[in-house]
Amino acid sequence: MKHLKFISRTVLVRNENVDEACRILNRIMGSEGFLDQYRRTMFYEKPTQMRRRINYEKCKAIYDEDMKRKINFVLRKNRPEPFPGCY
Repeated sequence: MKHLKFISRTVLVRNENVDEACRILNRIMGSEGFLDQYRRTMFYEKPTQMRRRINYEKCKAIYDEDMKRKINFVLRKNRPEPFPGCY
């Protein structure tokens, strides 16, 4: 399903400002990890480095998911009043 990232990614050039469009495109590609993936394939990556990188990415994904869940819990609406009757 990673190929779905290419769907509906369009950068418009306004007022013949190509530099700004390139900057926006580079920001999009950087945020989605395309540039990191390209840089990794430029040179050989040792198996130990690959394992360390993959383990780091897994741990980071778990941490980010947990933090997102905690933030959504704190920011949820319609939660019961923690101290009823107190103002």
